[in-house]
Amino acid sequence: MRTRFKSAIRTAVFPVAGRGTRFLPATKASPKEMLPVVDKPLIQYAVEEALAAGAQRLVFITGASKRAIEDHFDSDQELELTLKQQGKSDLLNQLRSVLPSYASCIYIRQPAPLGLGHAVLCAQPAVGAEPFFVHLADDLIRSDVACLAQMAQVYESRHSSVLGVQVVPRQDTEKYGIVAVDGDRAVTSRVRSIIEKPKPAVAPSNLAVVGRYVLTPAIFEHLESIGSGAGGEIQLTDGIAALMREEAVYAYRFSGKRYDCGSKLGYLQATVEYALGHAELGRGFRKYLQGLDLSAGAPAPARPAAAGNGGALTAAKPWRARRPPDGSRGSARRALRRSPGTR
Repeated sequence: MRTRFKSAIRTAVFPVAGRGTRFLPATKASPKEMLPVVDKPLIQYAVEEALAAGAQRLVFITGASKRAIEDHFDSDQELELTLKQQGKSDLLNQLRSVLPSYASCIYIRQPAPLGLGHAVLCAQPAVGAEPFFVHLADDLIRSDVACLAQMAQVYESRHSSVLGVQVVPRQDTEKYGIVAVDGDRAVTSRVRSIIEKPKPAVAPSNLAVVGRYVLTPAIFEHLESIGSGAGGEIQLTDGIAALMREEAVYAYRFSGKRYDCGSKLGYLQATVEYALGHAELGRGFRKYLQGLDLSAGAPAPARPAAAGNGGALTAAKPWRARRPPDGSRGSARRALRRSPGTR
């Protein structure tokens, strides 16, 4: 994904201030964006996608307990020297490739959790009067051409904001910003309306915005003026709805597979599939999965109750040493000492 697209868009914004409560306690002291998928954290996949789309300036909107992200993209001279002395050139090259020399990182603290729209607004001093990417690292997208690079090409032809969209199950519309478009089946369509997390019964469609945006700088003035929306937060969706009153916004059905790494199931799915495609681990991991007894982790069924208990199910009682037929307590103690797992 490091093949770079020549784009007029130089800046990518990464809102990473969220606390990742769905992954507690793993995210209590470590950012959710640092959760690894095989051997790279989510935020590194995000940065690689932005770089492949032509970005050179990387703007991270951070919050409390996010220092690990800054450390990850900083150089570590001591570690590099250790790897060099140990002759571990492959690991050294991987470490040095985390951030290419032409890219720069900017870290801006979001003072309060006021929503995605507010996080994007915090990036205004670094972005300036240019179009820019917004990438949500929770949404990992695997594709032959980086998703943001695909969207940059749409921007080059339309010179308007572009939203990455995907069809989702109707019952899931209240998890996303939902758009209605002019061409229901077209790859690229003009957005007619956008609404934040509508109930399935009132959603205008099941076409959801999934963590990828190309935005024009005009979005900032709308984010400044819209005020709080759903959940008492400044919603990026509301800013886009206001932007649409003065310029076109397009929905783009990207090519690639998305993993919702903001959920535990989606994160596990990404980990398994990326491991299967890993150059070094894939073959061995596939062999392991093929020999895996998938029923091994299933909980044991409850034991039927004894007759006279009304047919209720009861949990099995813990093992205990039985007194021998001769009634000797000493024999019972010896049996307990000899039993597996006891001390």
